[in-house]
Amino acid sequence: MADDTAAIPAETSPEQAEGNGAARAKFLRILLIVVVVAALIWAAWYFLTQAGRVHTDNAYVGADSAVVTALVAGPVQEVRVAGTQAVKKGDVLVILDDADAKLAVADAEAALRLARQRYGQAGANADAARARVAARGADVNQSRARLRDANAAVDKARAELARRESIAGTGAVSGEEITSARAALQSATAARDLASAGIASAQATQGSAAGDLGAAEALTRGTTIDSAPDVAAAQARLEKAELDLARTVIRAPVDGIVTNKQVQVGQRIAAGAPIMTIVPISTAYVDANYKESQFQDIRMGQPVELVSDYYGDDVVFHGKVVGIAGGTGAAFSLIPAQNATGNWVKVVQRLPVRIALDPKELKAHPLRVGLSMEATIDTRGK
Repeated sequence: MADDTAAIPAETSPEQAEGNGAARAKFLRILLIVVVVAALIWAAWYFLTQAGRVHTDNAYVGADSAVVTALVAGPVQEVRVAGTQAVKKGDVLVILDDADAKLAVADAEAALRLARQRYGQAGANADAARARVAARGADVNQSRARLRDANAAVDKARAELARRESIAGTGAVSGEEITSARAALQSATAARDLASAGIASAQATQGSAAGDLGAAEALTRGTTIDSAPDVAAAQARLEKAELDLARTVIRAPVDGIVTNKQVQVGQRIAAGAPIMTIVPISTAYVDANYKESQFQDIRMGQPVELVSDYYGDDVVFHGKVVGIAGGTGAAFSLIPAQNATGNWVKVVQRLPVRIALDPKELKAHPLRVGLSMEATIDTRGK
């Protein structure tokens, strides 16, 4: 009986109950103050640092990679780089066997020399044709002089015949002399006809020589030895052969990292075949895929903060918005969505935003194509 009485707690006095209520009220007031202060601090932090900032973790590093291709066909003689190796613009990557290219250059050089020789020969032919035209002109003048001499001889023979015929009845001349005078006139007339024909022949020869001169001059008229069509064509073939020879040494088109190397020594590669890719990590950028509902305040030139899983939160990259894609990723996919179908379900689309990175930060902390990033655009400046 005594034990049961001891187990019953003593009743709390009014003073104790009032003290406990006051303690609870004080605790609740302190808790409320702490909550309000924390809310105010959070609100101030959000307003000062997070308001107007658009965030996404759907962002990836990209770069305008350069695909290295062979511009001429040939067997690979030497490969001077390996995958993941850093190269500078102009560094030798691959050397092809250049024996065929050297033969082509020698053949083109011989063709150029032959074209120059033919141009010189055409000039000499023109000079010779010009001399022949001058000689034929002299022949024409000589034939004309013969004709004048023949005309004079005809006139003299005709006068001699007329004089003898006028005194034939007096017995002063014999018949034989008259016959001789008539023969002399006929001979002079024949000589005159021959001289006249000689003029026609000389003029025809001069015309032929003039035609030869025109044909010879046509090959060189308005040109020099360097601008003549045959010489220029041969020079172009030589330059093409020299270019093909130079292309047997394949060089890096940009600074970057060698990746996807697909060439080995002894392999015969065709012109246009890709052999490796150079990734210019110094000019890498980020494509951040924001939801369409986030684009209300995104503008060109806005600053961006980016964090990569590659380096962690301790390294913060800075950049700016330099472009917004012309369409969503779904619109340019291999099988675009057919939104006009009856079983359409609305899906929030994402639009790529191109972000340029600070070159100094990229140099200090190089990135690789395809790395994931977290991007936050500060739209407060709008």
